Amino acid sequence: MSTPIHRKPIRFNSDAKRVIARFFFPGPDTRVQAIIQKVIDMPEQAAYLVLNETLREFSARHRNISKIYHKHFSRVCDIMGDRISDVSQLSEQKRLLIGAYFTHEYSIESAAFFNPSMIEDPDQSGLQDGAKRVIISFRATGEGHISSLVFRGGILDRENNLHLKPVGRLVDEAEAIRNYVYQKETFCQKLNEMQIQVDVVNIVMDKLRFEFDYNELHNAIVQTIQEINPDIQQKAILKTISWLADSHYEISFSFDTSISDRVIFPIAAAESNGIEDARFVKFTNDDGNVKYYATYTAYNGFTIMPKLIETVDFYKFNIMPINGENAQNKGMALFPRKINGKYAMLARLDGINNYIMFSDDINLWHDAIRIQEPGFPWEFIQIGNCGSPIETEYGWLVITHGVGTMRKYSLGAALLDLNDPTKVIGRLNEPLLSPNEEEREGYVPNVVYSCGSIISNNELIIPFAMSDTSSTYACAPLEELLARLLPAEFKKGTSLKAATKACVLIVEDELINQKIISAILKTAGYEVEVAPDGIVALMQIANKKFDLILSDISMPHFDGYQLLEYINENKIDIPVVFLSAQTSMEDEIKGLKMGAVEYIKKPIDRDLLLLRLNKILNR
Repeated sequence: MSTPIHRKPIRFNSDAKRVIARFFFPGPDTRVQAIIQKVIDMPEQAAYLVLNETLREFSARHRNISKIYHKHFSRVCDIMGDRISDVSQLSEQKRLLIGAYFTHEYSIESAAFFNPSMIEDPDQSGLQDGAKRVIISFRATGEGHISSLVFRGGILDRENNLHLKPVGRLVDEAEAIRNYVYQKETFCQKLNEMQIQVDVVNIVMDKLRFEFDYNELHNAIVQTIQEINPDIQQKAILKTISWLADSHYEISFSFDTSISDRVIFPIAAAESNGIEDARFVKFTNDDGNVKYYATYTAYNGFTIMPKLIETVDFYKFNIMPINGENAQNKGMALFPRKINGKYAMLARLDGINNYIMFSDDINLWHDAIRIQEPGFPWEFIQIGNCGSPIETEYGWLVITHGVGTMRKYSLGAALLDLNDPTKVIGRLNEPLLSPNEEEREGYVPNVVYSCGSIISNNELIIPFAMSDTSSTYACAPLEELLARLLPAEFKKGTSLKAATKACVLIVEDELINQKIISAILKTAGYEVEVAPDGIVALMQIANKKFDLILSDISMPHFDGYQLLEYINENKIDIPVVFLSAQTSMEDEIKGLKMGAVEYIKKPIDRDLLLLRLNKILNR
C-alpha cells in the first residue's frame, strides 16, 4: 500500500516583472569609446533631459538605480582605462547617464521557477501554536538559461497550509565582498584535483604567504605574467588559478529587504552560467549553535563545481568551493549535524548511485561509500538525493529521486541508521510521488524534483518542481511513511528501540478483531492478553502489570471511555490507545481529552499500529 500524498493547490510561478539591473558591456572597445564620447559631447541640458527620462522610467523598478548607474560608470571606466577621454571633470548627471548606457535589465524568473528547498526561518517568534515560519529557495532562470537563487517566505499553519508573505517587486542583488583568506595548502590541493600543471602554479604560489587574500593572489599572478611572458597554455592556467580564487566571496543584503527581495545571482566565473539546485539545511553544531548551509552546483557553461553557502541570518552569506577528490558531480547534501564527531554528506559521484562521505572539515571530502544503487524499475537509470537527510527517532529520512523509462523522474524515500548512516534500514519499492497529468507538462517533461523537505505537525512537507517550469508542495503523513520503510525491522526487533517482551492488553469485544490484533502483536514480539469488555479488563489489570492497553470504544457492559475514566480516577499508570471504527473528529477529540495517548482508526493497518506502539513505549 502506497503512502498517501496530499498535493496542495498552491503554485509558485515565474514572474517576468522581477528584474535586476546588470552591467552591460556591448564591446568592442571602439564601440564603447564612441558611446562614452557621445555622452561627453552632449550639452548639459540634453544630458539632464535624457537622464531624467530614464530615471522616470526605471527608478520605480529598482531599489536605488542611481547607485547602480554610479557603479556601472566606474566599472566601464576601469575596463577602458586610458582608452577613453579623461572623465574626471564630468558632471554628476553625465556620469550617471554613462552608467545608464552600460546597464540593462535582466528578468531573473522569466524562463522557469523550480527545484525548491524548504527550511525553517531563523525567526520563529510571534507564531500561533503549531505554526512554523519557513523560507523556500528556488532555482530561477532567465534569458540565456542563467540560474540564480531566489527566496520566498511564508508560514505553515497547524494544518500545514502555507500562507505566503507578499512578494516584493523590487529585487535586490547583493553587494559582493572579496575578503576571503585562503590557505595555501588547501588552495594548491584543489588545483591538483583539477589536474592543473604544477610548474606555473608553483611560480605563483612561491610569491605568497601560507595565508593570502584575493588582492595578494592577483598581484602574484600579475608578477608571474611579467616574469614568464606566458604562452597560451600558461595563460589558461593563470586564468584557472584566478577562477578558483574568484569562487570564494561574501555577499550581503540590506537589512531593509524582505526575503523575497533577495537574489543570489552568479558572481564568480565558475558559476557564470548558473547557481543550480541549492539544498539548504539547518545545521546544529555540537555546542548548540545553529548555522544554515546550502550545497549547490556552480556551472560556467562547460564544467561544474560543487560549492557551499553559509549563513546565520539570510542577510550575509559566505560562499566557497567544496574541496576533495570526491567533491564532484551534482547532488551533494549535508546532514543537519555531525555524526560520531564528523560531518556527513550525501553525494552522487558517478551520476548513478547514492554515496555517503564523512569528514573533519566541512570543505574537504575524500573517501566515499556507496549506499544505494538503482533497484526498482522506476529508478533503473539513476538515483540521487532530494535534499539533506531529516532526523527522525527511527533514522535519517532521505527523500530520493529516481529516473525510469522515458526519463521520467519520481520521488522515493529511504531510511538510514541514525548512528551508522552507511546502513540502509529500508527504502520504498515504489515512488512516493510521480508526476501527474498537470505536473508532467513543462520545459523538461515528466519530472518532479525537490531540493529539501522538512517535518511540520507530524507530516513531511515536500516542496517540488513540476517539469522544470513551476513549483508546488505536498504533504505526507510521517508515521505512515516511516511504517512503509520499517516493516522488516519491527519483525526482527533490530535498529529500533524494540518493544519486545512488552505486555499489551487488548480490550475488544469482536472475536475476529481480537485474533487479528493479537497475531500482529505476537509476531512483533509482544506478550498479549485479551479482554472482551471493560469489566474483564479491570480484573486483569488488578492481577497483572501491563505496559499498554489497546481498547475498543464501543463495547457492551463497560465501554472504552468508562475504562479510561476508571484508570484515571484510580491513578493507574498505563497508557491507553483507543481503537475504533468511529471516525468522527468529536470522538477522537473526546478520547484524547480524557487522556488516551493515541487514537487508531479501524480497519487496523499493521505497520502503522506497530510504529505507533513502538513510539509510545519508547517515550
